[in-house]
Amino acid sequence: MAEEGSIYWFSPEKRGVIPVDDRFHISRGLRKALRKEPYEIRQDTVFREVMLGCAERAETWIDEAILDSYCALFDLGHAHSFECWDEEGLQGGLYGVRLGNAFFGESMFSRKVDASKIALVHLVEWMREEGMTLLDTQWLTEHLKQFGGVELPRGVYLDLLAEAITPVCEIS
Repeated sequence: MAEEGSIYWFSPEKRGVIPVDDRFHISRGLRKALRKEPYEIRQDTVFREVMLGCAERAETWIDEAILDSYCALFDLGHAHSFECWDEEGLQGGLYGVRLGNAFFGESMFSRKVDASKIALVHLVEWMREEGMTLLDTQWLTEHLKQFGGVELPRGVYLDLLAEAITPVCEIS
């Protein structure tokens, strides 16, 4: 989290995660929207603009320190954005950081209906293709519960995290 130009780390008692396996839930209405393909999906084309879209709200933790830090992580190939575009431009998306087989979702936004939800679906599809196992959402909100999101106690979360970021080594 950022406050007055400083970045702080915290570890809550409970952590929000969304399953990327078959427990990931797409509502009937969202499935219908996905079939209509209302947006062109892009990945990593306008990372900074996605962050700025996420910051377009009355209260935001995305200050210059966070923006610069995450853009540096993007430049190093660790941060990613998933974007929904239409003929009028960028309509929604999300961003976060990949570490091993974990993705740490930081924020999402929508300027048009279902844009952030559709970006999330594409993030999960990408994670599956990449063999990733942990989608960290920090907190569990009502919005994220609809996708099968759950809260995990810190110990359970830390076990899953260790498994997701531990490199696989071959021993000969």
